Amino acid sequence: MTLDDCKRNLAGTAQVYIKSRFAVCTGLKVTTVWEKQNGAVGTSTYTVYVRGTVPTEADRTMYFDYDVTDFSAVGSTGVAGLKIGLKGDIAADWPAAATPVTSPTLPVTKTWLEMQSNPHYTHSVRYAPGQGTGAGAADVVAAVYQPEVTSTLPAGWAGESPKTGKPFMFAPRWDAAAYLRNSTGAGNPANRGGAAFSMIATLEYSSRPGAPEQAVAEHIRQAFTDPKSTRPLNALKNVPGDTVQEPLHRLFLDQKRHDRNRAVAVRECRRYWGGTYTDGGRECDEFPFASTYEGSAIAEYDVHVEKNNFSVQPVPGHENGAAGILLRGFYNANRIIDGPEDGFIVKIN
Repeated sequence: MTLDDCKRNLAGTAQVYIKSRFAVCTGLKVTTVWEKQNGAVGTSTYTVYVRGTVPTEADRTMYFDYDVTDFSAVGSTGVAGLKIGLKGDIAADWPAAATPVTSPTLPVTKTWLEMQSNPHYTHSVRYAPGQGTGAGAADVVAAVYQPEVTSTLPAGWAGESPKTGKPFMFAPRWDAAAYLRNSTGAGNPANRGGAAFSMIATLEYSSRPGAPEQAVAEHIRQAFTDPKSTRPLNALKNVPGDTVQEPLHRLFLDQKRHDRNRAVAVRECRRYWGGTYTDGGRECDEFPFASTYEGSAIAEYDVHVEKNNFSVQPVPGHENGAAGILLRGFYNANRIIDGPEDGFIVKIN
């Protein structure tokens, strides 16, 4: 993500911009009212943009680029002596014993004029593999990364000093799950796994004519917009997966449960369409996916879940296969780990 990308997408009232799970940005505009004993005599502003990126899936290093821009001063001010401080703090991490390696770039403090001349700083954060937790040796480390900006007035000026601002930043996460990319570190075990920002990812399917997954996308859209019309019948059906409040969660490690999800879905296809539902190369498509904990058999594993809160429909086999390829690629590309700690939603275009 470039600085221009960040600035353009934060224009207006937006406080954060999410390009992907591997590129996010935030910003903070700092305004100083310059005061003497007889009141305000001038104002100054500058803006700090912070971009968090993971540039490659083959590295565990996360980078935070700080840019101090848009300097402006009006009236009588002491900006020449104003000190601007930048800091990137690991406020917390889990497990608590995990130890990050950070670059010495930050903290840094410079005057207004010095910051204008040298406005860019890159702060890197990395957790080595082998320090995390998680089912199936996912080796997950989570952290809170907090950018901090301070303004310190020169002597002779009244007002709050130092003044501190803390732009929001999404929480970073590291893993070394064996079922995700770079699981071996390309021959370097110390580099295995990857990093991402902890947020709900979005899988996009297309219902446009000619899209390889069109029939599956149309099925999911019906499940979202008119669930009561889908099979199996359930007047209270409310299929999850279309809002961040009700995301789906990847099921990878429990093959038995995955197979049970498929078995229940196929049973319902046969129940409603008969044994000939496969004629013409059709397959039983289920949503939520069999590869999620919200799949067709969820009520057998969680007594608090509404029964028959899923949808099945026969669709052309090649379209079902195309949707499955997209789903598997999505899991890998977004480093979706097994379990309730990670989630995603589905959007139909």
